[in-house]
Amino acid sequence: MIQVKTSAKCAGCVAKIGEQLNQFLMPDQWSLDLSTPDKLLTVNADVPAERVVDAVRAAGFKAELR
Repeated sequence: MIQVKTSAKCAGCVAKIGEQLNQFLMPDQWSLDLSTPDKLLTVNADVPAERVVDAVRAAGFKAELR
């Protein structure tokens, strides 16, 4: 499991991040919890953590491994 702190703030942010993640993940392999202070993205897939971080950044958001 990979957990990434993000700067996402709304459902639109989640959609933008999702566009990047869905290029290499299935939608059921990730979730983004906006209710936590860290706006935590959780990925349950066997992919490199840096690839997930890069995808969030490519969507225009800050990303930091937890």
